[in-house]
Amino acid sequence: MIRAHADVIGSLLRPQWLLKAQEESGAGAITPAEFKRIEDRAVDEAVALQEEAGLDVVTDGEMRRLSFQAQMTAAVDGFADCGLDAFLWGHWYGDASTGDWTKARPPSIGVAHTLRRKRHLCAEEFTYLRARTARTPKVSLTSPSLWANFWSPECSSAGYPTLDSFLADIVAILRDEVAELVRLGATYIQLDAPHYPLLVDPRTRTFYEQQGWNVLHWLERGIELDNAVIGEFPDITFGFHLCRGNQGSRWLAAGGYDPIAEPIFQRIRAQRLLLEYDDARAGSFEALRQVPDDKMVVLGLVTTKSPQLETPAELTQRVKDASRFLPLERLALSPQCGFASSIIGNRLSIEDQKRKLRLVVESAKEIWG
Repeated sequence: MIRAHADVIGSLLRPQWLLKAQEESGAGAITPAEFKRIEDRAVDEAVALQEEAGLDVVTDGEMRRLSFQAQMTAAVDGFADCGLDAFLWGHWYGDASTGDWTKARPPSIGVAHTLRRKRHLCAEEFTYLRARTARTPKVSLTSPSLWANFWSPECSSAGYPTLDSFLADIVAILRDEVAELVRLGATYIQLDAPHYPLLVDPRTRTFYEQQGWNVLHWLERGIELDNAVIGEFPDITFGFHLCRGNQGSRWLAAGGYDPIAEPIFQRIRAQRLLLEYDDARAGSFEALRQVPDDKMVVLGLVTTKSPQLETPAELTQRVKDASRFLPLERLALSPQCGFASSIIGNRLSIEDQKRKLRLVVESAKEIWG
């Protein structure tokens, strides 16, 4: 198991020249080969930034993705309405400077017909990253039941009359992707599962219950599907990331882990739980009592939603507080989420991002040596 005490979630801020190139590529103004060179440069700079910060675990920054979820819709035929709004709908809460933000669920969102994979989801991402670093390359996939967002009885019945039948094919695609990543040499794979904390908040739980599963079923069947994707790979470390929404420095839900901690922490086969803990919305550390002895917890104490820099003393104290419920050696430190869960990105600069990554590394060295 990877035991790094400093970690990173996945996405990094996209540089403006990459965003411009994405627009030009969509308009046919540059060739695919030109766009690929620009994407490669963005990944190279993301790797360099993480290495310069001192991280032993690095990602490609999700530079090739529209959203952290979008590698699925880009690689698989059958989805309808897969523009950026398909990943951003909901009521997002901001602070005084960002304000709230509401996007309606696109009426045509869904699965138009039976899924058919055109290519692997992120094998290319991984092989490029692996060739660019001597550090541990981490690649992220999504928890399968997160894709309930893309099923509806109105739009999906032709291919999938039930949510269960749809998610069965999602699991098959993700299981195959894990097997391919392992074949290519991946040793650290993360599943992003922000929908589980959304079950805690009544404002966001309603949608998931309307999909046909009650909360208990979400926690039972959802984790069963996650474990089917993780499979049996004894030499691979799996991470499981839980947060409460992250777009444009806004969030979707509030509430501690306590109502979902026992089933998720104890039953998920992942060895590293990456938990958002940057403010009071995440509740107390008491939920960590439910973490079994074979797991580490990566505390997401450094916020990616604001340029305000935490202090090493603050982080040290919070880790100390968490160690009342879990031994210090089974704790680690990271940002609370990605810096740019979609191309929109949070409201801080690349320099702010670099300072926060460096703070994670320096604080981890101070705490764990």
